[in-house]
Amino acid sequence: MSYAPNPEFRKLYSLFTPDEGSIGERLNGLRARLASDDPLLVATGTDVVVFPGKDRPPITESFRIGTRGFIELTSISHLGVAVPYLIRLRELGDPQWEPLARSLIAQIAAVRAINNVAYWRDTAAVEAWKGLESKICDLVSYSCDVTSRFLEQCLGKPADFTFQRLRTHYLDPVNSAEVPVPIDDMMVGTFGLVFLDIGYRIMRWLRAQNFDWERMMVVISGRAGRTTAGVTWQTNNMCHLLWRASHQKLPAERVYIAPHAPALALDALRTESERTALESRYRQIWFSTRVSVEVGREMFAGYPAFEPAVHIAPTLDDHTDALGELPALRSLDDRRALITRLRFVMEDPAQQLSNAVAHYILDQMQADPIDPAAIFVPGFTDITYPRRTG
Repeated sequence: MSYAPNPEFRKLYSLFTPDEGSIGERLNGLRARLASDDPLLVATGTDVVVFPGKDRPPITESFRIGTRGFIELTSISHLGVAVPYLIRLRELGDPQWEPLARSLIAQIAAVRAINNVAYWRDTAAVEAWKGLESKICDLVSYSCDVTSRFLEQCLGKPADFTFQRLRTHYLDPVNSAEVPVPIDDMMVGTFGLVFLDIGYRIMRWLRAQNFDWERMMVVISGRAGRTTAGVTWQTNNMCHLLWRASHQKLPAERVYIAPHAPALALDALRTESERTALESRYRQIWFSTRVSVEVGREMFAGYPAFEPAVHIAPTLDDHTDALGELPALRSLDDRRALITRLRFVMEDPAQQLSNAVAHYILDQMQADPIDPAAIFVPGFTDITYPRRTG
């Protein structure tokens, strides 16, 4: 016999739950309307949209894939991961590992040929990298040369194409004349340069708006990196960015991470009616959570309250074999912690990959105005890459 709840129970259920016309939907909507003058910030995986309130039009800023230099430097970062992926393909018996390796070598050569200081200065033209173009050019050429040479050597002797050789002759060699800068350090540096640009642009833009951060309503909407990543304050670096941008004024309790919220695309803000509808929708999303908080405080007054936990990252010592959270840096040149963070974000599915560098880059951006030249980027600022030749 099939089961279905009695319609009277269904009606009682629907009378409260946030269906249209229900008690919950009514209160959520009313609270959203009463707070229509408060600023609302919606962050997606690629854009930040702020609805300032008082019927003012939204303002937007983009980051990551659509921005200058992101694809270029991220493609170089990925070399350090692409090679071990090829090794794994070979280990699993996939015959395509060799043609894929040769395709990678060919594309590296194509990039090597167009990599020059003028490209980084005039085409990429990233403001946060001004004055660093020659060094970035050296980093890119060096990474291309080292990767191609390693792949060519292993194609000539496939038995050497192993993770052991990868670590000792490519990722983390010690006192190597052939690979003077380990590719591990290059990955830290390129990740850091990308986030230097993201942090600089977004934080400068947000601070220029002079928001009332204590009243700001924040929805971090949709996917943030991998499908499993960024669903908590500790794992979503947009939370840390906004907190630092506000000079620590943004209350953690006003930031709601909503991985299942509907997508917000900038082309949906073209007309006034579309903008109004989206703003109303996201205000309702924020208050669908906030109303529960407000009512819960009144219902259970006198009992211990919820308070967001203060996150204190662990530090490594010489005997640490594993840890459950991203480690803090004892100093900005703490190489063991830096490389551990690279490993951690690859192994922990809850982490955004950019968390390898995000926090310690953002933490340096406290002064107003932000001076990108004063930011220490591990794996770059403290390393001299061999000069580009040819």
